[in-house]
Amino acid sequence: MKAPDMPHDHDHDHGHDHDHAGHDHDGVHSHAPDVSASNEKVVLVGFLLTFGFMFAELIGGLLSGSLALIADAGHMFTDAAALALSWAGFRFGRRKRDDKRTFGYMRFEILAGFINAISLILLVLWIAYEAVQRLLEPAPVLAGPMLVIAVLGLVVNCGVFWMLMKGDTEHVNIRGAMVHVMGDLLGSVAAIVAAVAIYFTGWTPIDPILSVLLAAIVLRSAWALLKASLNVLMEGTPGNVVVSDLKQTLVAQVQGLVNVDHVHVWSITSGQPVATMDVQLADGTDAAKALSEVKALLAQDYGIAHSTIEVDFGQGDVTCALDPDAGEMDDHDHDHDHGHSHAPKPA
Repeated sequence: MKAPDMPHDHDHDHGHDHDHAGHDHDGVHSHAPDVSASNEKVVLVGFLLTFGFMFAELIGGLLSGSLALIADAGHMFTDAAALALSWAGFRFGRRKRDDKRTFGYMRFEILAGFINAISLILLVLWIAYEAVQRLLEPAPVLAGPMLVIAVLGLVVNCGVFWMLMKGDTEHVNIRGAMVHVMGDLLGSVAAIVAAVAIYFTGWTPIDPILSVLLAAIVLRSAWALLKASLNVLMEGTPGNVVVSDLKQTLVAQVQGLVNVDHVHVWSITSGQPVATMDVQLADGTDAAKALSEVKALLAQDYGIAHSTIEVDFGQGDVTCALDPDAGEMDDHDHDHDHGHSHAPKPA
């Protein structure tokens, strides 16, 4: 017996920032148009400012001989690339789904965030290498030009960071861009400190030393961003969901629900979690009402507005094809649109 098709009801208020007005009748969720437009605008302006000033900082670093400025210029180059990727991510993310990409292009944003993190880690390694070379072979540094460029860089970075703060700061790509810009901002501060110290003391090793300290700070943030984006790419469970707790919560709060099994929760992109599961109902339970309550609870407590739920009517032993030993189940058939279903073993 097949479970009745249940409507996706998202009229409840679950405190989630995403606007589900764009939810069509197929159960496809769109990004909130106003947030995406705002994100796209601030990222684009941030890119133009960062890319433009990068050349001034690079030239200033080469003329003054400051590793801190050169490193910051390199960081601004990766910032510009990261912001361009983020902007492209927002543009692609708004494209409609098609027959080949049933979730649309929303995952492109996560790929951009992953590339941001990798580029930051590579930059940190380069800065560390250059700093060691400067410590072994000190080079003269012109403190005056270095100070002027560093102050201008600080002003530009503060402006870009302020603009990004006006976007959706919970979004993985906005977070990634903010990490980049924060690294630039700290780099400008380090360059200012180094320029003042060199001007008054002539001690040039402070330039590579502060560059290494900056690299360590950026590495910590880049690692966190890498883990967050990789978790989405690996279909990991969102951080606010513990599957065992979710099962217990549903059974405890939905009347007539006796068991929840084969739970899969993942994110399509930042802030867009989805879930599939099997549920068992007590005899006499209204299946339509129970499933509606499960969907409402998932949305309210976990922010999961898109869920596919199959009712197990006691057909027999069921093994999920995604389990490690599922290959031994010859007659198990997964025919969901989401790539898995839970067909019972034949009696």
